[in-house]
Amino acid sequence: MSGGSAGGNGRARAVGAVVLVVVALAATGLSAGWIWNKADALTPVALPSTGKPLETVNPSAKPTKTETPYGKVIGTEIVAANTDTMPIMSSAWGNSVERTGLWGAGAIWLTVHNNYDGKGASWGNYTAFGQLPPEVPYKNTPAGLKAAAIQVGVTAITNLYDKNAQLMKGTQHKAITVNGHPGHEIVAKVVVKVPKLAETYSTVMIAVVDRGDGTADVSVADIAGSTPAWQNVWRTKVSQIKINK
Repeated sequence: MSGGSAGGNGRARAVGAVVLVVVALAATGLSAGWIWNKADALTPVALPSTGKPLETVNPSAKPTKTETPYGKVIGTEIVAANTDTMPIMSSAWGNSVERTGLWGAGAIWLTVHNNYDGKGASWGNYTAFGQLPPEVPYKNTPAGLKAAAIQVGVTAITNLYDKNAQLMKGTQHKAITVNGHPGHEIVAKVVVKVPKLAETYSTVMIAVVDRGDGTADVSVADIAGSTPAWQNVWRTKVSQIKINK
């Protein structure tokens, strides 16, 4: 995670749900730790009290849970669960755990600051590639691509940061095209204030690319402020995404 704080693959940061909508917020303290147990509250729904009782179709059959698909890094490519591919950033980047909330995604990590606090914490750059989560509404229009990118960005930053993190001014949106497929890119700078860490911000980049079948591929990058050259590397790799249908 660019600027992701952790040991090993690096723990990342998380951001509040409004960060990609509000681009000018006051800077606040940033927690360096992961929020491992984050859940949405569910509103109870009462069962019907009158009318025909609910029928059981097959009492002996246990409902099966749909397993979340996972992508993986194979050689020089991140391979999503739908078999679409994105080249890795470079051979210096290692395999990592997908933490941005993408569907069927794989991820890679590059350490930028190793043991910056003297206690084993590391901070680095992170890139994930996968599919748009099925719960995200999506339409293949400029407005639909932008809306999906914003929602993915909110989820990704929330997973990588904490709820008190803030964005710097100047969040950017632009339409992109990847091998003839329309897409949308977001670039936002997240304020970083971590003791003993020589970073003041990280750049989070989101690209949503239409696949032409009603679904979309997504790449998320989190690049430490001190390593801006990786931003254009990420854009180059996004331009080389291959859609396999």
